[in-house]
Amino acid sequence: MLDIKLFRTNPEVIKENISKKFQNHKLGLVDEVIDMDIEFRAAKTRGDELRGLRNAISKEIGGYIAKGMKDEAEQTKLKVTEIGKELETLEVRESELSVKIRERLLTIPNIIDDSVPIGKDDSENVEVERFGEPMVPAFEVPYHVEIMENLRGIDLESARKTSGNGFYYLRGDIARLHSGILSYARDFMIDRGFEYYIPPFMIRSEVVTGVMSFSEMDNMMYKIEGEDLYLIGTSEHSMIGKFIDTMIDEEELPQALTSYSPCFRKEVGAHGIEERGVYRIHQFEKQEMIVVCKPEESPEWFEKLYNNTIDFFRTLDIPVRALECCSGDLADLKVKSIDVEAWSPRQQKYFEVGSCSNLGDAQSRRLGIRVRNKEQGNYFAHTLNNTVVAPPRMLIAFLENNLQEDGSIQIPKPLQMYMGGKEFIK
Repeated sequence: MLDIKLFRTNPEVIKENISKKFQNHKLGLVDEVIDMDIEFRAAKTRGDELRGLRNAISKEIGGYIAKGMKDEAEQTKLKVTEIGKELETLEVRESELSVKIRERLLTIPNIIDDSVPIGKDDSENVEVERFGEPMVPAFEVPYHVEIMENLRGIDLESARKTSGNGFYYLRGDIARLHSGILSYARDFMIDRGFEYYIPPFMIRSEVVTGVMSFSEMDNMMYKIEGEDLYLIGTSEHSMIGKFIDTMIDEEELPQALTSYSPCFRKEVGAHGIEERGVYRIHQFEKQEMIVVCKPEESPEWFEKLYNNTIDFFRTLDIPVRALECCSGDLADLKVKSIDVEAWSPRQQKYFEVGSCSNLGDAQSRRLGIRVRNKEQGNYFAHTLNNTVVAPPRMLIAFLENNLQEDGSIQIPKPLQMYMGGKEFIK
């Protein structure tokens, strides 16, 4: 959510940014906000004048009563009543305008970083760098579900009966591998100085609208019927929500947190749910990283966060690349975003396994996350998030890159302690 002062001083910057994001249908919202803000401030100014006048007249009434001037007191009371009626009308209008302005501010996209490439959609995202050598084995790599089925590690048919498409049962060593990867990711981030959290898996609507755009909310979130609660789509939602309406002492920044949670997503949109695979599903688990910091520190933290994911995958010998999201592919709250993609030997291409985002002060403005600075004044914190790992999607990359010709899966050393010392899954 942008600062209203920017609409008053430099609305062309906002309009240029909207155009860069190819959302020209929102250009009219800027002028609407400006017009409503002018009316809001005029109503507020008039209201303040009337309150001052009412206070002055109220003192006059007291003076008349003290002097026994009853008729004058009654006449003056009528003036106070008229002022009260006008004030009531103004206050109602102020409230209406405040709501309408906020609705539009929540829809207008955040100002993107100057370094973000301009493009209409994800087909125009830009590769930044590759890490590790993509390999294609001499033997044929089966579809990831076939690999797991051959190892008695997945049951999609039973899940279809209990829950429908987009769900799965993991079993045996594949289930253990899934949990082992998450445990390794947890310890990996703790070793890098992040504090470990397990957050609530449901959040209230005020948190939902604080951490994401309306389009994301509609496409992602599951609502709990009859309650003001939503299932989280990622632990970032409840972790950023943790700071709602707080004033953080500057000395307490940065806050670097890593959190585990199950994640629930409707996955509405062009991609849809796969009937057979586990790449795009309704339920999965994830280890996340979240940072709350000073504005001037967020670019540095952005680099650290996506490099943490790259380093994690490289410890497991999985080739990855960093792909910068273009302007049209950025969600409205994001200033800058880089996707980390893993190599698929079967498809012989990279696919997304994580996304790192700098949201600037957008979430802080929506949720009221302020930083206390006695010398220079209080300000809104910057927030960032990134995926450490999100199995079972990551399992696809892991299984394909560690598959042996006999159908077994080699376990890299960092994971062996989480697999009871096993070197292979057979």
